[in-house]
Amino acid sequence: MEKPMQLNQANLQEVGSRIPVPTYARTSDNIEIVHIGVGGFHRAHLAYYLHLLKKGGAASALCGIGLREADNKLSDIFKTQNHLYTLIVKHPDGKIEPEVIGSIVDFKMGTTDPEPVIARMAVGDTKIVSLTITEGGYNFNPNTGEFNFDNPDIQHELQHPQDPKTVYGFLTAALKRRRDAGLPAFTILVCDNIEHNGDMMRKMLGTFAEAQDPDLANWIAQEVSFPNSMVDRITPVTTPADIETLAQDYGVADAWPVTCEPFIQWVVEDKFSNGRPAFEKVGVQFVPDVGPYEKMKLRLLNAGHSVLGLLGALHGHPTINACVEDELFATYLRAFFDQAKLPKFLIATIHENLETGGSIKFATLVIAAWCYYCDKGMDRHGHPIEIIDAMSTELHQAAKQTKTDPLAFIKQESLFGNLVKNDRFTELYTEAVHNIYKDPNIKKYMRDMIS
Repeated sequence: MEKPMQLNQANLQEVGSRIPVPTYARTSDNIEIVHIGVGGFHRAHLAYYLHLLKKGGAASALCGIGLREADNKLSDIFKTQNHLYTLIVKHPDGKIEPEVIGSIVDFKMGTTDPEPVIARMAVGDTKIVSLTITEGGYNFNPNTGEFNFDNPDIQHELQHPQDPKTVYGFLTAALKRRRDAGLPAFTILVCDNIEHNGDMMRKMLGTFAEAQDPDLANWIAQEVSFPNSMVDRITPVTTPADIETLAQDYGVADAWPVTCEPFIQWVVEDKFSNGRPAFEKVGVQFVPDVGPYEKMKLRLLNAGHSVLGLLGALHGHPTINACVEDELFATYLRAFFDQAKLPKFLIATIHENLETGGSIKFATLVIAAWCYYCDKGMDRHGHPIEIIDAMSTELHQAAKQTKTDPLAFIKQESLFGNLVKNDRFTELYTEAVHNIYKDPNIKKYMRDMIS
């Protein structure tokens, strides 16, 4: 293989002799979408859909926005690579399909100087401001669902509207500028895995704007659209091995490629303030109600991942795929789906089935495994498990009290509600925790349940 070629616009023709590259024009003349939070998922999802649309002749382009210090790394790489990156699609049979994506044509950081970001959102060409900022970026109290005004950055923005720090400050500053200039509002399109995400964003931004500028809040309520959307594509964290494979096997030097599965889905409520690209031409589903699609994903994919992920980690399976290939895990998952009647999430499964008299044994075993997993941080073989959870410290503190108080883990009301007060659940849970702590051979308990 020839020496890896640095990915950038000047080398695009040469890179194109090695892997597919964009042949469309890449200019900033028609930036219609400004996206906050340009992580791997965004680059494998919305930016990819726009890439497909541009391959078909569309002119729309995208400007990325970084509002965190951590975004400086991507900003520097984008400068070197002219905002180009490689999307590496990994198929279940081992086939790998890399392709250079060119739909992002600009990237602006808002951490030191907010003005370029505000100006980019406020300009008339911008029709959509989309967001992928993870659940934590929406600044709401997980217990009450209400906006968190205790955040120091929010307090700063209320007093200094032209010096924004959070997504709310930037959105209101840009929308105010558009209103004052007589420009139509842009659509705010949430692309995070949050149920009723557009409705939630409408509530959070409306609450913030009301506190900052009531007149602006009223204009936003009348003029800005917040379509709900359901997004789906598994996008693992890029590893050094991915970068090396791209360089060695394909001869392309890309400092931050993105890997993903072949499956992709985007279902969007068709209500936009100021027009939109014709994404339906590349497979995006525009519907009057996203609700049924959200339920399908939450009930099948998210609940299924919880079951397989927690039990599989304890057993020692390194991936969800390894769990699915294990006949016992696959059978257990099917039994969970069939007997738990697919309520929204794992804990909601238990609450609903306790009310209806349904089965709770499958989900209860998963909760008990979760406790052991958070307490010990290792699988049944003693191999460490990396716990990636925003509440990892709280979960560990509660779980490690299990030996002296078997119900300590489920006393976390913010997660489990009043489950600790239900005798039917606590009896099953206590038995499951006792068994797993005595012998963490999770397969034994799974077999007992499905036999």
